[in-house]
Amino acid sequence: MSPVCERQIESVQEFWDGRPCNIRHSSKCIGTREYFDEVEARKYFVEPHIPGFANFEHWRGRRVLEIGCGIGTDTINFARHGAWVTAVDLSGKSLALARQRAATFGMQDRIHFYEGNAEELRKHVPCDTYDLVYSFGVLHHTPRPDRVLGELRSYTRPGSILKLMVYHRHSWKVLWILMNYGKGRFWRLDKLVADHSEAQTGCPVTLTYSRRSARAWVERHGFHATEVRVEHIFPYQISDYVRYRYRKVWYFGWVPQPAFRWLEHRFGWHVCLTAERR
Repeated sequence: MSPVCERQIESVQEFWDGRPCNIRHSSKCIGTREYFDEVEARKYFVEPHIPGFANFEHWRGRRVLEIGCGIGTDTINFARHGAWVTAVDLSGKSLALARQRAATFGMQDRIHFYEGNAEELRKHVPCDTYDLVYSFGVLHHTPRPDRVLGELRSYTRPGSILKLMVYHRHSWKVLWILMNYGKGRFWRLDKLVADHSEAQTGCPVTLTYSRRSARAWVERHGFHATEVRVEHIFPYQISDYVRYRYRKVWYFGWVPQPAFRWLEHRFGWHVCLTAERR
């Protein structure tokens, strides 16, 4: 790995160690059953497309490799529905909470956790084949996502399914970032998106994809994209949301639900891609 990429990976690890994703989704005592239940409820309330995309129940009795498990919300749901899960994350702090979560819910025998950089997955995770490789909101935060897909060929076989969520370049959120933080300075867009893509500012790496570029990306690596759809516009006032209140921004409050869903499917922040290994 080049020194530049190595420094970027270290910066990404430090960023997520500093504040694991969704760690503030509950005000309960961190690590308790009540805390994890509230984190899950809030995550799926604001991102209701996740259970349908992951299709947890479909993987009962099958083997799932999750790249970037974070604090383990989706991980636990795969295991809860009967899957055998291998979960990987770059952030040791996130993994510690994910392991605690598995123990809290009695799922530690169904999940194996590994800490490591997905660009060098074979250095950290024993090679074996999986029915599903799942990664939600992760691969756009690594400097060389092509390396990750190259590694995943060692963990899949013809017929294995790949489910990825990456950020959408032609989205409402990108426009919102450009106008609110960039004041229209489109030539700084990539840096602006990285800085403001997450709840905490200053993410070192955030890439974005169109539907077409996401499809081309996985197909370069021997996966056939069977579905590419766009989801998720966050409609709530952030000042209220951080206080656990759900009040919509005024302009979204006036949009009928069917029209809002139309907008989400065209200008949502999440490109949800399903592909099959050739």
